[in-house]
Amino acid sequence: MDCSLTADQQNIREAVLKHCSQFPDEYWLERDRDGVFPHEFHKSMADAGWLGIAMPETVGGSGLGITEAAIMMQAVAESGGGMAAASSIHGPVFSMQPVELFGNEEQKQRMIPPILSGDHRMCFAVTEPNIGLDTTKLKTRAQKQDGGYRVNGEKIWISVAQVANKMMLLARTTPLEDVKRKTEGLSLFFTDFDRAKIETRLIHKMGRHAVDSNMLFISDLWIPEEDRIGAEGDGFKIIMHGFNPERVLLGAEAVGLGRVAIQRAAKYAQERIVFDRPIGMNQGIQHPLARCWAQVEAANLMVMKAATLFDKGEDCGVEANAGKYLAAEAGFEACHTAMLTLGGMGYAQEYHIERYLREILIPRTAPVSPHMILNFIAEKVLGLPKSY
Repeated sequence: MDCSLTADQQNIREAVLKHCSQFPDEYWLERDRDGVFPHEFHKSMADAGWLGIAMPETVGGSGLGITEAAIMMQAVAESGGGMAAASSIHGPVFSMQPVELFGNEEQKQRMIPPILSGDHRMCFAVTEPNIGLDTTKLKTRAQKQDGGYRVNGEKIWISVAQVANKMMLLARTTPLEDVKRKTEGLSLFFTDFDRAKIETRLIHKMGRHAVDSNMLFISDLWIPEEDRIGAEGDGFKIIMHGFNPERVLLGAEAVGLGRVAIQRAAKYAQERIVFDRPIGMNQGIQHPLARCWAQVEAANLMVMKAATLFDKGEDCGVEANAGKYLAAEAGFEACHTAMLTLGGMGYAQEYHIERYLREILIPRTAPVSPHMILNFIAEKVLGLPKSY
């Protein structure tokens, strides 16, 4: 088994790292401080064609796979942009897949190219208050009327809603009590983000300040029928196709963040002189960083295995979840160890490690917690009783 990148994949990695070097640490520190969306970075990635890396050429993409998308997102995080950079383009890279797989030709041509070009920005509105991962119990209601649907409800932890003009929305079109299976009766829409009908309330959070998170309050939002993706009631089945690539990309981003933290810590350990010697000579510094490197690179293998299986059309649920879990845990340990390596300076913003540590908590927590991933693996791999 050859786990190395192909020449084309290595070229993607190097090209993305070079592109991201236009946005140095100071850019991301400033975005973290002012909380402004990284418009310049988003536009540059769109203009260079990177947002469409995993979309077909027929809709303006590059026609490559999730493996190449993972390599790209990993490089984006590893460049020092971290989760702020990755999250600003994460949605366009994979979230339009439902339209490509289940939309009609008119929808594909109308909806996808403006997202890939950066002319439109989208948010992904699924999660709701008091629902968590129990998606089948979503309460946002889309009631059928002549020519479309009238939508009312609430959403939470919706990224990019402050700057989005389009929204991928999952809502219930048939009441839960009226369906045979709880996974039925949910429908997926890709529609305008009408701020006259949607109140967007910013959630102030620990990190990734440049990419907003929000609560949405939707009141009588009109969605025309031509904005529904797939058949009415098939929304849950449709979004299930996006769960595995999302986990793959988040795992890749966590690997990238872990890598840059280790690199920065190792460089500091070579330059920091205490007792007339670089602290990197001390095994108490070397061993934790070496262990983190091994853990991050091992996690990367599982992430890439999942991506390869997905691109082959094979089942990769276990590998995608395991990769995300391992990468997030290893990335967290790497960022924490990097902070300890720098000592007091690791707590200083100018060295960026504290930003990495705050941001690595995103893939460690979302969109599915490590505990739920372990539940899933226990059930699917070990054959233990389902616990959720």
